[in-house]
Amino acid sequence: MILSFQTVGPFSNQLHAVPDGCSAEELGASLASKGAQLLLDTLKTLPERIAAKREQGRDGATFAPKISAAMSWVVWEEQTCEQIARLHRAIGSRIPLRTLWMGRTVKLLEFAGRRPLSGQTQNAVPGSVHFQKESGALAVRCMDGWVLFKAVLLKKRLTATDFYNGYLHQTLKKDTPHGAAEGRFISSRGGGADGARRRNESTPI
Repeated sequence: MILSFQTVGPFSNQLHAVPDGCSAEELGASLASKGAQLLLDTLKTLPERIAAKREQGRDGATFAPKISAAMSWVVWEEQTCEQIARLHRAIGSRIPLRTLWMGRTVKLLEFAGRRPLSGQTQNAVPGSVHFQKESGALAVRCMDGWVLFKAVLLKKRLTATDFYNGYLHQTLKKDTPHGAAEGRFISSRGGGADGARRRNESTPI
């Protein structure tokens, strides 16, 4: 993705290539460094810059919505692995992604990528949670695959292993039908759905 921005009003316009997989935090640090250098360069040649000033065009400009907590709710039935990954990169450093488990809010930490559907997992209900021992991560079924998280925040921060051993494993041992709510993360249909719509309308990172 190529990002165009004005660093010093109409006196300096630059294009900046956004690397694939770049988070908002990483992009902010990169732009801060480039912006500081461009500001110094502009001040050194200010008369020439003023004479050649050019306003940035509004055609093709995009405006990101203000980040709110409602955006952090994951809607497992509607969001793809890529959308969840982008959401994490866009807001995860400021507002952790959230879901519901047995009526309690769980914050999803340490996003660890995605896993394609395979075998019996293709029939799993969105929101289904499995502990992946080899990676030490929770795998959560979304619209088109599985996304991995290595930690959660419930009452306190827990590794995926601790959450599985202390909470999830106890519910999965119960004699409940496959896909019962006790073994799933549930989408919040309040802030979650509205947040998902706003996210899909914004420019992803």
